[in-house]
Amino acid sequence: MGPEEFLTKSGVSRETFERLRLYAELLLKWQARINLVGPDTLPDLWSRHLLDSAQLFPLIKPGAGRLVDLGSGAGFPGLVLALMGASDVHLVESDSRKCAFLREAARVTGTPVTVVNRRIEQVPPLSADVVTARALAPLDRLLGWAFPHLAPGGECLFLKGRGAEDELTASAKEWNITASRVPSLSDPGGLVLHLREVSRGRAQP
Repeated sequence: MGPEEFLTKSGVSRETFERLRLYAELLLKWQARINLVGPDTLPDLWSRHLLDSAQLFPLIKPGAGRLVDLGSGAGFPGLVLALMGASDVHLVESDSRKCAFLREAARVTGTPVTVVNRRIEQVPPLSADVVTARALAPLDRLLGWAFPHLAPGGECLFLKGRGAEDELTASAKEWNITASRVPSLSDPGGLVLHLREVSRGRAQP
C-alpha cells in the first residue's frame, strides 16, 4: 500500500495526510540510526503501521477526552491518532531514544502530545477516556497496566493478532469486560478489541 491508497482507505483530510507524510518521512530518516520499527515492515509502512493505527480513530467515542497510549514505541497508534485529531494524547514509552523521536515527530508535524518517558508500572494514574496499545503484551497483562489509567466509563482499544480470542478467554479468569471485535483493516487475521465496562473479577479456582 502506498500513500495515495492509504489516503483513500483512511478517509483523512489532505491536511492530515500531509502531516502523516511528514511523520513517515521522519521515521524513515531516524530508522537509519535507531530501530523504531521492524526493518522488514518498512516496505509496507503505510499499511502495517499507519493504517493499522488510523483504523482506531472512528472507534473513539465522540467527545472523548484524554487518550493514553501504552508502549508507544515509534508512535503507533498514539501519535497517529493525535495527528488525526484525538485530544490530550499521552504517549507512554520507556525507551528514551524513542521518546526523543516522538518529541521531534510531534514538533515537526505541529501535533500537541505529552511524552511520558517512564515504565508503564511507574506512571501515576492518568484518568483516560481511552487507553490504546499495539503489540505490547497478552491481554490479561495489558488490562493490568491499563486499568489504573481508565477514568470511569473509560474504554480500551487494543490492536491484536490471530490469538485475540484465546487472550480474551484467558483474561476472563481475572477480568470482567464487555468486548466488541472489529476486523482489522490492515491484517486479515487481526482484530481490534474494543473493551468497555472493564473491572476486576474473581479469579476462578
